[in-house]
Amino acid sequence: MTTLHSIQTRLAAHHLAVFGGFHAKDDATLPPGTRSLLLIGPAEPGFWPAFTAQPEWQDGGENPMDRWSRRVIGRLACDLGGKALFPFGGPPYHPFFQWALRSGRAWQSPVRLLVHDTAGLFVSYRGALALKQPLDLPEPAVSPCTSCAQPCLTACPAGALTGAGYDLPACHGFLETEAGQTCLSGGCHVRRACPLSQSYARLPEHSAYHMAMFHGGQFHR
Repeated sequence: MTTLHSIQTRLAAHHLAVFGGFHAKDDATLPPGTRSLLLIGPAEPGFWPAFTAQPEWQDGGENPMDRWSRRVIGRLACDLGGKALFPFGGPPYHPFFQWALRSGRAWQSPVRLLVHDTAGLFVSYRGALALKQPLDLPEPAVSPCTSCAQPCLTACPAGALTGAGYDLPACHGFLETEAGQTCLSGGCHVRRACPLSQSYARLPEHSAYHMAMFHGGQFHR
């Protein structure tokens, strides 16, 4: 019998974790017959060393993390008789932001990015499992932002990401400057300012990879 615990155990072998989920029935955003959706993200500590030991990273090809995610999460979905869905590779493009809000473990932060109860502003989803069986899911959590001093609001050195929204051109422009190199090498200052992000143990190399993909797609291995 498939249980949430058994799925979590299989994911843990790949340094992945269930980042939330919800029950569904006749949901137009999901494959027909879906009764449960589980959102999958990196489990820390240890994700980056485990991932960089995989063949998708070692072969030097493009988009190694996406290819690895398709292999690992796709295989698990097949084993469970479900379907793997991904936040990349569309169309179709799946509404991961809205799914995250429905999961009971992610919320819109003061800077409008998603914040997660474990990963903080470092939350990312490698994929989702759409399953045909209803699973016993944990009760929804409470947003951490309600009891936080919210340092994210003033952390951006370029003033590009604030409570007023996201100035994408200003962000990219700042990353081209010498001062912006700390964002490229260690991750977005706003994401790093979140107290939950700081306790999530994500390595700077992992953040640098995502920043490189965001700012031009070049990452030196």
